Amino acid sequence: MDSTTRLFEQRLKTNAVKVEAMLAAVLTDTPLADEIDRPAPLMAAMRHGVLNGGKRLRPFLVLETSLLLGGDADAALRIGAALEAVHCYSLVHDDLPAMDDDDLRRGKPTVHIAFDEATAILAGDSLLTYAFDIIAAPETNLPPAQKLDIILALSRAAGIGGMAGGQALDLAAERSAPDEQGIKTLQAMKTGALIRFACEAGAIIAGASSDDRQRLRAFGEKIGLAFQLADDLLDLTADAETMGKATGKDAGRGKGTLVALHGIAWGEEHLARQVREAAELLEPYGDKAAVLTEAAQFIASRKS
Repeated sequence: MDSTTRLFEQRLKTNAVKVEAMLAAVLTDTPLADEIDRPAPLMAAMRHGVLNGGKRLRPFLVLETSLLLGGDADAALRIGAALEAVHCYSLVHDDLPAMDDDDLRRGKPTVHIAFDEATAILAGDSLLTYAFDIIAAPETNLPPAQKLDIILALSRAAGIGGMAGGQALDLAAERSAPDEQGIKTLQAMKTGALIRFACEAGAIIAGASSDDRQRLRAFGEKIGLAFQLADDLLDLTADAETMGKATGKDAGRGKGTLVALHGIAWGEEHLARQVREAAELLEPYGDKAAVLTEAAQFIASRKS
């Protein structure tokens, strides 16, 4: 293991601890100003869906892209926590019987199994709403214009034209398998949009130039596609114990993926290409971008 890989792994773990601590701090039972109460069972379900380990890759990308461009570290941590709340809401809902119907998430019972379906739905709703509270709150030390920019970008990435719309396309794919372009659109929305936002958010936090913002956005798009290709390969090749969730479900439901369409060898080659192109986008930043370049490699080689 070389020094860059060790540095990346250290930063990934350190940032995950910071994000977990921030999420724990904001997900207490104590009501905030203008909140009437925080029902204890709902808060417990929210914490179950969020404080369950995980690599915290999306907030890591927020923190590291912000650091690269000189953004405020505390603001980046809060934006990263907000993004993780959105991501975890999507997992809570994705696991529901009406969606992907999963009993395990990160090796633990999913929220609707640990509690019940209605509570899981409300926990997801609350995490999504609370994410924007975290961004807008006075504790997030950013100018109002930058907060609005982040809120707009996250809304677009998480909503109709992003993750939620991608989930709708994913459900439709069970009834009618999409063609190659349909698969690309679905995956760019369902998986790629939040990863793209994570990288672009760092540039917004830092008040970076439009060129930097577009470059980091493009980097996010590349690694978002890499993440999905790696996920599709793992779904075909990994076991449930390693993944911490069921595998082979896409094939079992007849859902199309680019890897299923073109084969594992193509998937591995295309994955490597995305990582190379992602690294090329970061070349203008030199050694300062080494950890982010390593993150692209990590996404491609992950085992769960």
